[in-house]
Amino acid sequence: MESKNYHDDLSHIRSMMERSSRFISLSGISGIGAGVVALVGAIYIHFVLQQNNISYFDGKKNVFSTELITELALIGAVILLLAVFSGYFFTNRKSKKINQPIWNKTTRRMLSDFAVPLFAGAVFCFALLYHGLLLFIAPATLIFYGLALVNAEKHTLNDIKYLGYCQIILGLLSLFFLGWGLVFWAVGFGILHIVYGAVMYKKYK
Repeated sequence: MESKNYHDDLSHIRSMMERSSRFISLSGISGIGAGVVALVGAIYIHFVLQQNNISYFDGKKNVFSTELITELALIGAVILLLAVFSGYFFTNRKSKKINQPIWNKTTRRMLSDFAVPLFAGAVFCFALLYHGLLLFIAPATLIFYGLALVNAEKHTLNDIKYLGYCQIILGLLSLFFLGWGLVFWAVGFGILHIVYGAVMYKKYK
């Protein structure tokens, strides 16, 4: 009986340490939501390109007007905001469910480690945009996002690093298929997020 209580106490202490040192409120549903938003956004971008008489997959070097680049940038910003809102909404809901505050020292450390590669990637992508190297933007976003996930893993669920590795590999592969960047982007930010979210929801629900 005493041995059982001893093991129960150890399990309770281990659980408390896990909660205090790692942000475990990430919701699998938030990953699914972000993935759906990304897929819808990718389809809409393809539709916008077609409206501007740009055949993305014909292998030709397309010329993007300043107006079109601005429109695509705005679409990207909307996709990002919706994905972030989806992540916050479902993660906040899970935090309340497991009685863990969403904003604490661990969250700040996680966001800090996540933001450094992401900020570097954003500046890098703006530089690519400035020099007209649009074909490299999709691979760069995947690679830097993957690096951000791997860098933040030590403060949250270990499983997130595998999503990061997949994003990095996908980004590196897309460098050899530059005309298909939108497809790789849709797979990375769309399908991979949905698969990851579904797995995490089943594992940690």
